[in-house]
Amino acid sequence: MAKNAKNQYVDPGWPEVAEGDHAVSELVSNRAGNLSPYGEYTQFPVPVKSLPYVHPHTIVNR
Repeated sequence: MAKNAKNQYVDPGWPEVAEGDHAVSELVSNRAGNLSPYGEYTQFPVPVKSLPYVHPHTIVNR
């Protein structure tokens, strides 16, 4: 049988952080669960006029 050695990870695993910091912010959060990707101070619902979203409109070529 061939020896398939794995020399490195595809994903580098843990990122490098400063001394005393931790790479996983969920462990040092003040609440349990996922943290919001929108930040701590975003109020929902967000006004529609402030969103940078444009709904796509496709014209079918027939």
